Amino acid sequence: MRLKDHSLSFVVNFLLGVAWATAFIGAVSAFLSTYSESFFFAIISAFVAALPGMMGVLFIEHFITSKEKHLELQKQTKLLEKLLQKEHNS
Repeated sequence: MRLKDHSLSFVVNFLLGVAWATAFIGAVSAFLSTYSESFFFAIISAFVAALPGMMGVLFIEHFITSKEKHLELQKQTKLLEKLLQKEHNS
């Protein structure tokens, strides 16, 4: 995982797996339950059933990206403070 905090990384990985499983199971079950009626309707219902899981994946990926951005900004702030302190001492 990309996150440095191991406990948070474990929870986020678990939730990401749950979101992918929800999307997959929703799509497959909707497709198989409506396949006998119409193939086109089965594809549309599979897409609609996969949306909640995909929204979960999108939300979790956004959380990961925001956390990475925050950590990178913290690194940059430390480096800028060191540079400013070095410039001030010279």
